[in-house]
Amino acid sequence: MSSLHRTNKYDDMIDLPHHVSKTHPPMDIMDRAAQFSPFAALTGYEAAAEETRRLTQPKIELDESEKELLDIRLHDLETQFSQRPEITITYFIPDTKKEGGAYHTFTGNITKIDHTRRSLTLANGEIIPLENIYDIQF
Repeated sequence: MSSLHRTNKYDDMIDLPHHVSKTHPPMDIMDRAAQFSPFAALTGYEAAAEETRRLTQPKIELDESEKELLDIRLHDLETQFSQRPEITITYFIPDTKKEGGAYHTFTGNITKIDHTRRSLTLANGEIIPLENIYDIQF
């Protein structure tokens, strides 16, 4: 039997008109297309990969002589506080999501030295714990 005359069990349906439901309206073309759009099988993967790529720096631990020099500078700053000297301060900000953090440098004035909380308040309102200060110049 040649393939031209071969019959298929669905050949009787091939020429029937397309069915249109009487109860359900046809789906909008954009909704139909959305069925075949790609989906994120690994939800959150891209954000996790981006977080892994984000670099942090380890906190540098000062030795005793560096700590002593920093204490002297803080004392000098405190004695000149009423003159509101402009300072340049480098300090460590710990990362909230992973180990390490980043060093920032601020140039400007400080508004408060708090010995109870062991912190400095910068003119921009940021509060820096004294143990996170790496360097002070004025």
